[in-house]
Amino acid sequence: MKIIILGAGQVGGTLAEHLAREENDITVVDTDGERLRELHTRLDIRTVVGPGSYPVVLRQAGCEDADMLIAVTSQDEVNMIACQVAHTLFRTPTKIARVRATAYLTRKGLFAHEAVPIDVLISPEQVVTDHIRRLIEHPGALQVLEFAGGLVQLVAVKAYYGGPLVGQDLGFLRRHMPSVDTRVAAIYRRNRPIIPRGDTVIEADDEVFFIAARRDIRAVMSELRRVDRGFRRVVIAGGGNIGERLAEHLEHSHQVKIIEHGLERCTVLSERLNRTVVLHGSATNKRLLEEENIEECDIFCALTNDDEVNIMSSMLAKRMGAKKVLTLINNAAYVDLVQGGEIDIAISPQQATIGSLLTHVRRGDIVNVHSLRRGAAEAIEAIAHGDTQSSKVVGRAIGEIDLPRGTTIGAIVRGKEVLIAHDDVVVESGDHLILFVIDKRRIRDVERLFQVGLTFF
Repeated sequence: MKIIILGAGQVGGTLAEHLAREENDITVVDTDGERLRELHTRLDIRTVVGPGSYPVVLRQAGCEDADMLIAVTSQDEVNMIACQVAHTLFRTPTKIARVRATAYLTRKGLFAHEAVPIDVLISPEQVVTDHIRRLIEHPGALQVLEFAGGLVQLVAVKAYYGGPLVGQDLGFLRRHMPSVDTRVAAIYRRNRPIIPRGDTVIEADDEVFFIAARRDIRAVMSELRRVDRGFRRVVIAGGGNIGERLAEHLEHSHQVKIIEHGLERCTVLSERLNRTVVLHGSATNKRLLEEENIEECDIFCALTNDDEVNIMSSMLAKRMGAKKVLTLINNAAYVDLVQGGEIDIAISPQQATIGSLLTHVRRGDIVNVHSLRRGAAEAIEAIAHGDTQSSKVVGRAIGEIDLPRGTTIGAIVRGKEVLIAHDDVVVESGDHLILFVIDKRRIRDVERLFQVGLTFF
């Protein structure tokens, strides 16, 4: 595909890296020439210096015959106008834009084809808020992903000493829990992936990705680790868009406090939120944390725009007795450094957003993509079409499908029914298949599995 990416920031740069590795024709546009030179040196891509909404710049970038425009600059207005220009002047087939401001997102009809013609809207704040909300709903999980409208969940947990499954092979899980159907999609041991088999033995500190129907998730988690009691008391550091949205979602079921440094913003938050306690001050102020009884906090969420503040406030809260700390980190290089020590969960907003973008770039009928392990792996939801002549998966048992190396099928959703992917399950047309791909180089092979042959037409 010929794809133009507007914006060479964290999201644009990471997306270019993902897509360039998959043999797409990528052009990145930005006003920062130095940043573009750094990307061009590292990746096999074209770059154009200039404002992404200018017609002359879009023409220079090749918009006349581009398949897709992805506008992820830091300015909503530039992203919106660029999509308008690409539609009006160049008839670009697919236009994706990142729009942050709720003032735009809450207006019905604004992004219709006859108004501002954006095919796919990405709201990073909403994506990250949903990600954090799922983690709070599943205490002990490192990552929680939803598929098929929430019927299926893929959950990552760290196996701890003393867990019933530690030291046992995976076949034991099925024998031990005959009434709960689940499948381990992948295991990461000392940061190296292991393709699970029935005789694979789970060790302490393994990061285990398992898939199950939503109703069975907690039962499976209890086998792999101590089940943490539900989070009730939540402290949020940072009252920006993400902090506000998270508080708004949690305040009716949790005790929520927000610590915000800006006085004017505190006033706005206190007017918009109903039951959340809004505190004016710094999350790195030890006295403030003491006064607010941080040792009674179930989870401390550091969600400011400053990585250093998030890391330092999280470490301080943890040392002062907070049960769990979750930290938002924009610099992807920091994520692996801090997670697993005093910081329990580190979240990269770029990686959360990338999955939403990749969903619309994949070939075949791909309806959901989640980037895992900081982009090292992917979980994909694909729909099977065709018949036994035109499709490589329809009419075949899972054990007979020629899957690319490092790929596993975790579950099938057929209507409202969830089928865990055992070898004898036969795929039907219209099934949603949830796949785990540990080798990103195999993505193209996975896509080809779900592209229907000409005989279908």
